Amino acid sequence: MAAGGNAPAGRSRQLFLWDDGRPMRFYVRPGLTKLRLAPLLLAGGGRLCRIQEPGAVLLAQPGEVVPGGAVSAEYVTECVERNQRLPLEPFRLPAAPPAPPAASPRGRLAFTEAEDAALLQAVRGRGGRRVGGRTLWKELEGAGLTRHTWQAMRDRYLRHLRPLHGEPQQAEEERVQGMGIFEAANREFESDESGSDTSDALEQLPTQVGGGKSPREMAAGLKTGMEDCAFPGTQLQREDRPRSACSSSSVVGEVVKTMRHFMERFNMDLFTVTQAFLKNTGEVETTSYFLQTGQRLDGYPVWSREDDLELQKDDEHVRSKLIAKFGAENVAKRVAFRKS
Repeated sequence: MAAGGNAPAGRSRQLFLWDDGRPMRFYVRPGLTKLRLAPLLLAGGGRLCRIQEPGAVLLAQPGEVVPGGAVSAEYVTECVERNQRLPLEPFRLPAAPPAPPAASPRGRLAFTEAEDAALLQAVRGRGGRRVGGRTLWKELEGAGLTRHTWQAMRDRYLRHLRPLHGEPQQAEEERVQGMGIFEAANREFESDESGSDTSDALEQLPTQVGGGKSPREMAAGLKTGMEDCAFPGTQLQREDRPRSACSSSSVVGEVVKTMRHFMERFNMDLFTVTQAFLKNTGEVETTSYFLQTGQRLDGYPVWSREDDLELQKDDEHVRSKLIAKFGAENVAKRVAFRKS
């Protein structure tokens, strides 16, 4: 206990001295806490360090991320209120939790073995659910299965776990029957932004092999089909639409190559690749980056159905808002994409 000497208010001037008379040294991170505690510490004979020195008492607020051995800032106020130096130990703060696993070389949080096992078990336990879509993965994200986003979990399963463990590919990922690929993609394109349950209908699409569209069939209608999907309720009747030059065999061949390349590179189904093209105005490089990262290459957001509907309005204020959101060049490209 520090001895004698009182301040005018009856507070000890030796409150923060060790038993041998040496002043206690404290370090407080710059901020409001330091401004509040500094006068109390100095008035009680303590010293403040400008940097965290060995032997100095590290003071912090409860809840702060601090190393082991830090002392609660309440220690100072308790000592002042009681006008006596109290033991430090009862005021020690718990050490910070262990640091998370190191990020992968690409800068993403690495998956642990436990998370990989949880992903495999979750997918196997939901047999028949569509693993190339997003509904299943959003459910797993909402359930807190791992620390990762639903996009990261889907990518981990499709590109690493399924090939490694020989997981069977579901027929529905290879064929879509009944509902056209563009109509199906648009259903989820709409529901992804609105938060409705209509995307669940995608899980119920017929999956018999042989009834769906091939990449070549899909590519032949890519340009017009994209517009149909992006703007439901406003599309022209198919028979009234002039046939686009995009249907030429050479262009179709290039589209087929591109889509097959994306399906193989990212281990994704035709439906998912088509939807990515819809959201990225049909731009190949931007779509590739989006499939890899879930973001656009230029940092702007992807187009939603609501944005497309806004784009149709003849309103300069609305157009200015879209330009602020997507950039003038992207808005011009989207307008051209709709008219093509």
